[in-house]
Amino acid sequence: MIFKSIRNGKLNNTRLSTKLIITYFLLTVVPMGLLSILAYYEYAKSIENQVGEYIPKLLKQANHNIENNLDELENLPELIYSSSDVMAVLRDDTLKNQSQSQQDKFVVESFLTNTYLDNSNEILGAFLLSKNRSFVSTRIPYNGFNLENSSLPYGEEHALGETMEILLPNQASLKFEGNPPYLLVMKQITDFDNRKSLGTIFLAVKLSFVEKILSDLEEEDNATMWVMNEDGKVIFHTNPLKIGSIFTELKEYPLVNGSFQTMEQSENTLISINRSPIHNWILVHSIPLKYLTKDTDVVKNVTVFAFLILVLITTAISFFLAWSVTKPIKKLGHIMQEVEEGNLNVSIPIQSRDEVGILAHSFDSMITKIRELIRKNYSIELRQKDAELYALQSQINPHFMYNTLQTISMAVEEGESKTVVEMVTILGRMLRYSLSNKDRLVPLSNEISHIEDFLKIQKFRFEERLSFDIQVQPDREIYYTPKFILQPIVENSIKYGLEKRKGLRIEILVQELITELGNHDLLFVIRDNGPGINKDRLEEINLDLHTDPIGERESGFGILNVHSRVKMMFGSNYELKITSMEEKGTEVTIQIPTIKKSEVTQFLGRGETGTYEEAN
Repeated sequence: MIFKSIRNGKLNNTRLSTKLIITYFLLTVVPMGLLSILAYYEYAKSIENQVGEYIPKLLKQANHNIENNLDELENLPELIYSSSDVMAVLRDDTLKNQSQSQQDKFVVESFLTNTYLDNSNEILGAFLLSKNRSFVSTRIPYNGFNLENSSLPYGEEHALGETMEILLPNQASLKFEGNPPYLLVMKQITDFDNRKSLGTIFLAVKLSFVEKILSDLEEEDNATMWVMNEDGKVIFHTNPLKIGSIFTELKEYPLVNGSFQTMEQSENTLISINRSPIHNWILVHSIPLKYLTKDTDVVKNVTVFAFLILVLITTAISFFLAWSVTKPIKKLGHIMQEVEEGNLNVSIPIQSRDEVGILAHSFDSMITKIRELIRKNYSIELRQKDAELYALQSQINPHFMYNTLQTISMAVEEGESKTVVEMVTILGRMLRYSLSNKDRLVPLSNEISHIEDFLKIQKFRFEERLSFDIQVQPDREIYYTPKFILQPIVENSIKYGLEKRKGLRIEILVQELITELGNHDLLFVIRDNGPGINKDRLEEINLDLHTDPIGERESGFGILNVHSRVKMMFGSNYELKITSMEEKGTEVTIQIPTIKKSEVTQFLGRGETGTYEEAN
């Protein structure tokens, strides 16, 4: 269908963005689709060999790390022997009154809090049972741990000796608020001097250390990992809802260390498994084969072969599409060049309805308005100044337009579709801004946005040779400013700055200031690091600023126009100033009063009202 549309000429009426989308589809999506189909077969064959040997090694290391953490847990109960006060309480089996019992409880529970809870965020609670006494310190609320609960699988006396026992949550009735997964470390406290048991300490430890170890292995988002005991009881799972469940499929696994393929939920899945040698915990890694990484060595040869074929096809398509886009742009560029040479009686034969056609229509409207303004300058003497200002205000330099279109044309030929779309969009926005209304005063935000668009266009053209920074301190949505007050200044900076500089930086600062008379003014500062202006030329420009600023001149016209508009609109107290040093750069300041929307009409010329709506 695409090629049929091209043969029938329908592509000429398609929007430029649509053309670029088609180009992207033909040059990127289609080749990648073909490459995927060609590579799939080799990918499916190599995937198990690639990963099947790698993951079990990682699981073995992970199990080793889990064992190391469990060994560290085994040392935690030993800390209780370091407190003589606690040991004295545990050894004392005399009958005590309530006050003494509370004192003993305070001593032991303070030790549990300071030693275990304050030094480790992993410990949920510490419980110590001794001689029908219970000492408890927990981080969060709990229930199910008390001496009266006959369902507890633990008590005070155990034949553990010096060994540690680990209880899973299902082996105890202890529950914490929020049901966090935990292990219960149980160890007997022995009075080695008297060779008798003093009680049992229980430490509830979060399984976050297991989660951390598994997260280091879970490189693929679609992988599933869990830890279970030899009975299939899930101790930890990447899906928290499955913690505590029974994994019945364990009996069907053909091995306890290594990898194998199986079908799970109609998907071919790679299962890797490793059993710890001490606690017999089983670590499992499960992932569908389709999510594993490609065997890049095998796919490489197939990709290269497919790429060479696709290059021939996509090159021919891209040349044709580039030609269909650049032809009207070049035609419009020649018309711009005629306007630059002074011929305003030009006709624009471009009738397409894409972005280039919209741009041509906007330019044609601009030329029509310019001709109308020139006619008014000759026929209406009383409106000469106003008409001249509107003409100056509405114009966009055809030379700038021509250079911009040439830049767009080169970008299209080089296949930089995103750059083309952005430049055409910015250029269209600038044209709309210049033609949208005849208001002399516009919101500050509109003027700032326009100069940002202008500098972006210039940045596309000069690339690394040009950089800029714009800072606006006052609220840009509150205040109004004369239209096109910044562009002429910036144009001069670029024109003369890049003639003698390899790189040019332009800084624009807008700030609010209070004058000596207490008035609130806006100050525009435009500075550059260009070659500067020699002393004689600077004196000549300043002399022109204080004589007739609208007189016909070959250079400096933009700056003089801005200066004259500021003085005519706001009075002699406001003006444009230039300071410059050779080889140091130039700074232009423009001072105007702060103008809010309700104050706009008092600064307009005779009989002018305006709507002052923002240009879209």
